[in-house]
Amino acid sequence: MSYLSIHSPIGDLTLFEEDGKLVSIDWGWVDGGAETPLLAEARSQLEHYFDGQRQDFDLPLAPAGTAFQRRVWDALQRIPYGQALRYGDLAAELGSGPRAIGGACGRNPLPVVIPCHRVVAADGSLGGYSGVDGIDTKRALLDLEGFKGV
Repeated sequence: MSYLSIHSPIGDLTLFEEDGKLVSIDWGWVDGGAETPLLAEARSQLEHYFDGQRQDFDLPLAPAGTAFQRRVWDALQRIPYGQALRYGDLAAELGSGPRAIGGACGRNPLPVVIPCHRVVAADGSLGGYSGVDGIDTKRALLDLEGFKGV
């Protein structure tokens, strides 16, 4: 497995590639990584996202998870930039419950690229976030996207 650590406005991130696909983005720095064409492209797309020059990602992804988690992650990728869905609305769309949606969001191995930060609580509050600095990181990502509320 190849990996590359990068600095970002939300902290250091380490990108992992396996078999030509991005499989995870972890919070923190890992020494000794090596750039591959895919990891260089992922870094570039993330930099453009953080600079406000990119709204969507075009990368081959292979997140490991259950069939349900992958359905949730696919649905997250359809939430438009700068917008959000409530956990309950996403649950209704997928025939599930809000807690199950929250669990899948919390296990998202590709934060930012699979935008779990775009899911909020029923009352419009931010809910939770599994990333470093929790809600502060979620707020920073939504602010970057110009999110005004649901």
